[in-house]
Amino acid sequence: MSALSNKTVLQRGAFYVLIQGILIGLILFGPQGSYFISAQSLKTILHACGISIGLLACLIMLVAVINLGKNLTPLPYPKDDAQFVQSGLYRYVRHPIYFGVLLAAIAWLLIFPGIYVLAYVLGLFFLFNVKASREEVWLIERFPVYVDYQSRVKKLIPGLY
Repeated sequence: MSALSNKTVLQRGAFYVLIQGILIGLILFGPQGSYFISAQSLKTILHACGISIGLLACLIMLVAVINLGKNLTPLPYPKDDAQFVQSGLYRYVRHPIYFGVLLAAIAWLLIFPGIYVLAYVLGLFFLFNVKASREEVWLIERFPVYVDYQSRVKKLIPGLY
């Protein structure tokens, strides 16, 4: 029997995925709150930047999913047959899918600059930080060389964090 089949879906991190889904749902469909930008000219610029960043975010997520290949799972617990990936976008950031989702959330915030949207985006960043930290504990258990990878590659934001 495999190690994965010994763990329930909750033990593999489903709670993180549930909270992530709620936060993304709030970003996209929840109340936006008062806009913190009122000048129409600035709104137009932010809107254009948001669309551009959103397109980049989609590309990053797509490439990261392709780079991850058969290792992809919605849960933070790695698959039993997972292989350690550190090529492609994974050379620049340890969690490029999370980075892409965060960029998409920021893009949405630029298009709809509501105070609640800002709170949801900050909540999503906090959640991804916690989720990635938990995921990395499991990755270190599975791949001891992951510790060296952590020392070389930033967690969520290439070159920064």
